[in-house]
Amino acid sequence: MATAAINLALVKPSPFSVPKAQNPSKYRVFTLRCSSTTANAVSDLSERPWKTSDARLVLEDGSIWRAKSFGASGTQVGEVVFNTSLTGYQEIITDPSYAGQFVLMTNPQIGNTGVNFDDEESRQCFLGGLVIRSLSISTSNYRCAETLGDYLAKRNIMGIYDVDTRAITRRLRQDGSLIGVLSTEETKTDEELLEMSRSWDIVGVDLISGVSCKTPHEWVDKTNSEWEFMSKRKDGEAFRVVAYDFGIKSNILRRLASYGCKITVVPSTWPASETLKMKPDGVLFSNGPGDPSAVPYAVETVKQILGKVPVFGICMGHQLLGLALGGTTFKMKFGHHGGNHPVRNLRTGDVEISAQNHNYAVDPKSLPDGVEVTHVNLNDGSCAGLAYPARNIMSIQYHPEASPGPHDSDYAFREFIELMKRVKVNA
Repeated sequence: MATAAINLALVKPSPFSVPKAQNPSKYRVFTLRCSSTTANAVSDLSERPWKTSDARLVLEDGSIWRAKSFGASGTQVGEVVFNTSLTGYQEIITDPSYAGQFVLMTNPQIGNTGVNFDDEESRQCFLGGLVIRSLSISTSNYRCAETLGDYLAKRNIMGIYDVDTRAITRRLRQDGSLIGVLSTEETKTDEELLEMSRSWDIVGVDLISGVSCKTPHEWVDKTNSEWEFMSKRKDGEAFRVVAYDFGIKSNILRRLASYGCKITVVPSTWPASETLKMKPDGVLFSNGPGDPSAVPYAVETVKQILGKVPVFGICMGHQLLGLALGGTTFKMKFGHHGGNHPVRNLRTGDVEISAQNHNYAVDPKSLPDGVEVTHVNLNDGSCAGLAYPARNIMSIQYHPEASPGPHDSDYAFREFIELMKRVKVNA
């Protein structure tokens, strides 16, 4: 339907409009003429100076959330999880452990510090999309090199904003993580997007192979001196560590290098026999995305290495160790994602504020005798750390390289160094 604009014009008073008043000074008479114009003539007036909703998030429960898009366009399916971190969105979007997932940030304003190329945790973004409440219209940080929107667009990552993230978070906490579809394509109906969300599943999918490196390589970079917090960096004996890349974060490698380790990073499919030929002082099993039971080849690799050299598992590595020891894992309702999770060290009684990102956990009741639960998550009591002293095994279900506490968990790297040193002395 065409719209019309009304033009109003004031015409000079007419002496014939009304009878002459007794007191002319009190009255002024005008004639009002009206005319209409079609919308084509005033199309410029209908253009709004702000962005309108052009994207949808359709969840498998049937709910549809209208939003505005930024970053890349298109249609993408993934598991929706919420992250409670107040800062560090760049580290989050470059964490390979988010492969196959849409990350919803509970902190309302995102993008205010832009992005830089020093804080990236991997070579690319692996997450499916970013869901936020408010996209900052400006950036303010001395290291800012690019806006968040431009950064995601260049990496073909979708983002939406101006959506009720509090309501979606409540839904996820109540119902658990949900599969969703992000789309900016008007040609796709809500019913089509809903069917996509209900026909896709993340359980049982090998996501590690898509984020791991393809060939072995050496890692030498340490924590930048600007950010190094150890008062005295020890330059003692260097230990040789083989790090399995199941989706490893760069800062894990930087912290190991800062503790003096000589690191060789190997792919997730690297044979255990080849690792043992390298005669490492220790082996690190890294973090990574998805379901640990979906990667039996990785579990088998862990089994073949256990007991031969000291090992340290982080996140996915922790879960793979649990499976290799004969235990089981289970999918959590909505997982742990954020930089403010309290963890108690059962050996010392200390409480750490940790950064976590996982949807699966080890069932401690399924573990054999001799395996010690060393840490628990104080929010829900889940297993957050294991040790098997008889076989020189240690692991934690959170990120010791992250700094929300700010450095509560960094001691885990020191304990790994001490474990390798102790085994080497007693060899």
